[in-house]
Amino acid sequence: MRITAVNPLAAKQGLRIGQLLTDARALVSDLAVQDADPAADEKALEKLSRWCGRYTPWTTPCTEESGTDGVFLDITGCAHLFGGEQALLEDLRNRLAAWGIRARMAVADTAGAAWGAARFGRQALTVVPPRQHRDYVLPLPVSALRLEPETVEALHRMGLKTIRDLLALPRAPLVQRFGRTLARRLDQIFGKENEPINPQAPHVPYRAKQVLAEPILHTDHIAVAIGRLAQDLIRALNRDGQGARQLKLLLYRVDGYVSSLVVGTARPSNDPVHLARLFSEKLDRLASDFDAGFGIEVISLEALVTDPLPPAQLSHQTSDTSAGTRAAETPEFHQFLDRLSNRFGVAQVNFLEPRASHIPERAVAFVPAAEKQAEGGDWRARSYSEAGRPVMLLACAEPIEVIAEVPEGPPHRFQWRRVTYRVTQTTGPERIAPEWWRDKENANPRDYYCLQDEGGRRFWVYRDGFYKPDTPAPRWYMHGFFA
Repeated sequence: MRITAVNPLAAKQGLRIGQLLTDARALVSDLAVQDADPAADEKALEKLSRWCGRYTPWTTPCTEESGTDGVFLDITGCAHLFGGEQALLEDLRNRLAAWGIRARMAVADTAGAAWGAARFGRQALTVVPPRQHRDYVLPLPVSALRLEPETVEALHRMGLKTIRDLLALPRAPLVQRFGRTLARRLDQIFGKENEPINPQAPHVPYRAKQVLAEPILHTDHIAVAIGRLAQDLIRALNRDGQGARQLKLLLYRVDGYVSSLVVGTARPSNDPVHLARLFSEKLDRLASDFDAGFGIEVISLEALVTDPLPPAQLSHQTSDTSAGTRAAETPEFHQFLDRLSNRFGVAQVNFLEPRASHIPERAVAFVPAAEKQAEGGDWRARSYSEAGRPVMLLACAEPIEVIAEVPEGPPHRFQWRRVTYRVTQTTGPERIAPEWWRDKENANPRDYYCLQDEGGRRFWVYRDGFYKPDTPAPRWYMHGFFA
């Protein structure tokens, strides 16, 4: 077993990472050790990276080749919000120190230069002046190039200990001896090869963030802040003619924990009051068990999904009520659907949409209201009533016992759910064949009948298949009811 991490006290005793545990115990007899947990370390680093989103949305943990003990932050265009690069580093250091985390930090023009300056710079906080990173990294050791330990050791044996030593040699022999990785690292640290920082979260083009002067604890204060952020976000969306379809609220606690809430809309929306209200309803349900810790210090509102929102007439008056706006097309109706979807769940609020099928149970489908993009055709214009269809279908057709005057004729009497009905009037049959692209061998044509009994009740039944010699008689089923 080898040592994977040491604290400052152990480092003073001469212990180092990679050392055998037996050798370490020979140096320090009362050494206290714990089993390494790389998975937990990775999760903790990812959590820290998400928390760093209070400074910039472009954060990501260092990759394995860069050492799994750091976080990259692209603060381009963000430093002035915190008083400059030096002030940002000092604020970050103080917050981490409050949690017992000692960190070294650096700001430079390239990710490679910042990585090397943070680990091998003379100071714990380093701000490399713009366009001066080349002169800064030249005296750094070759370990600042993020090379494999074997490569670093081989360079040391050749007397190449600093980056300046490497630049004094021709490029071709170095590449031939140590591979393309060495040349690539040199190009990255000097900015000759681009090294983009890919954030953990997807790119969000529209975001509004507020850094609070004092941490807040109550959901009422959070709701007020959401209303302000929604107005800022909608102004940015309106400039591009976009409407919000899905929003994400991020709450950064003082103790480093980041909580989030996500809401969605059925249609693109640019109403800040409506969007803020969707979050307020979720906060109301969380008020009983909401834990703000020592307070919320940063609130961010992101538009995860947006759609074009063309100009629309908000209201009009007409004497012809049939030409007026239908209730289902008004903004108030869709706002009502958004509130229901976010309160009870997207899958609980559905539209019925027509489908290209003559089979009754396949002719319509339930579509979540939040996923209904466009109006298309109105399913009510193709309702079953206008096509001679019942107003109610059973979820699953139920078998019935039928007595008919002739085998292929309509029922004269039938029994359904242990109740016998005598038929007085019959309409039909209407034959519906299965789709040719489905399992046609196991599907039979259906003959549908509309039956009316002595009490005036009207039923929609069908016979599955035909009467054939030497085959079992076809079954009858109850499928729906008329008004």
